[in-house]
Amino acid sequence: MKTYLSDFFQEFSYPQEARAAFAQAYDSILSDSGLKSGFEALLQRYQDDKQMDYGQAFKDMAEISSGAGIHEYTGNFLLLVCYSRTLREYYREAGIAEEIWHTSMCDLKWKLDECKCVYGIWGTFVPGWYDGFFDMTRFGFRKLQFEIRRFRYHYEKNGVILNPETPVLNTHIPRTGERLDPESLRESYELGAAFFRERFQVDPVVFVCNSWLLYPRNKEVLSPDSNLYSFLSAYDILKSEEYDDYSEVWRLFDVNYDGNVDHLPQDTSLRRAYADWIRKGVKTGDAYGVSVWNG
Repeated sequence: MKTYLSDFFQEFSYPQEARAAFAQAYDSILSDSGLKSGFEALLQRYQDDKQMDYGQAFKDMAEISSGAGIHEYTGNFLLLVCYSRTLREYYREAGIAEEIWHTSMCDLKWKLDECKCVYGIWGTFVPGWYDGFFDMTRFGFRKLQFEIRRFRYHYEKNGVILNPETPVLNTHIPRTGERLDPESLRESYELGAAFFRERFQVDPVVFVCNSWLLYPRNKEVLSPDSNLYSFLSAYDILKSEEYDDYSEVWRLFDVNYDGNVDHLPQDTSLRRAYADWIRKGVKTGDAYGVSVWNG
């Protein structure tokens, strides 16, 4: 497994500091026979059943991490990277392209960067997010990720009629650190549509998204010719809501809000606009939207 970890970090170009942190964490676990046995049992659990109880797995991993003297977030991440080896085999058995596995596993590095920015720790603070990737219900395609969900409303457009419980493709926008350029988004939608239509018989293909990026008031501070404005405009907004506080702004600023606006990074126009909203007491929020795929 240690060789696999090294190869994985090399393949996905992880920072050397992160590689060293995980190598040390792995060695700390293996240095104790009891912890090693518990860790190997967790790996075997996933090999036996990819539909396992992930919540319980991370609770067990937290105990192992504590015993090894490593941070829970670091332990979470180490376990996921080890699981990625078995997931690769699951993909091969299912006849799913290696490229899709690779793009899906890019999310680990994106979440690693997020954890390092927000908490200063190499790891992940959202292990529960990953069950969809590892039970093979969520897949990554270029800049976006999709999974089947059931629609919430009655909706009709361009001859397509949707009712509650109609299967649709839920869209996630990972923190890639790259721009949501229209060409990459088009390719993401095309690849996702083809994959889910062929493998899961989703037809018609309809994308839904629930995100702070879709919050309608974002258009007030976005340039009409910006990538985010274009992304937002592709969805018909069916529901929006405001947050009671600013605890969710870490998704934009990569730091938790401590009550002092000046502590928030303001190096982009959107960050500056949100910081100004916070100073004025303007509410932020999110929205749920739908977009019928027309190819």
